[in-house]
Amino acid sequence: MRLLLLALVVAELALVAVSVSWFILYDDEPVATADAIVVLAGSKHRLPVGLELFRQKVAPTLVVSDGLDPRSPSTQRLCLDRRAVICPRPDPYSTRGEARMIARLARERGWSSVVVVSSRFHLYRAKLLIRRCYDGRLAMVGSRNTWYTLPLNIGTEWLKLGLAELRRGC
Repeated sequence: MRLLLLALVVAELALVAVSVSWFILYDDEPVATADAIVVLAGSKHRLPVGLELFRQKVAPTLVVSDGLDPRSPSTQRLCLDRRAVICPRPDPYSTRGEARMIARLARERGWSSVVVVSSRFHLYRAKLLIRRCYDGRLAMVGSRNTWYTLPLNIGTEWLKLGLAELRRGC
């Protein structure tokens, strides 16, 4: 019984260590320049990071996934007022849909490099899915996480990562 308990504790500690490294401490990738900055739909903390990269002229085009969402009037104004901003709605409405959207836009517009902005806890899975659809230069940049939502976010990321592994392909 003690051996089983010890094995469970070791397995739980390993899961916590992997979770921290994949979902909390995931480092931003170096970004110099790119053809586009893509802000994935979700947390309100993502768009300011994408806008800052855009202001720094990292890329001439900003893509705001689902930027015309009626629940976000400020994002809607951005999407309607700027020529260098593209606001498509992914289909399906998921990270997999966003990966397909990135690949389609890259083909249509001749992009060979993209910077993707998402929540830090989401970067690992987002990169995995985007890599399945897009083979250009890719850099992932994380926005801040709200500390009190991290346990739920990490738990759902594990479930979604499992689904992503079951559903291979773009």
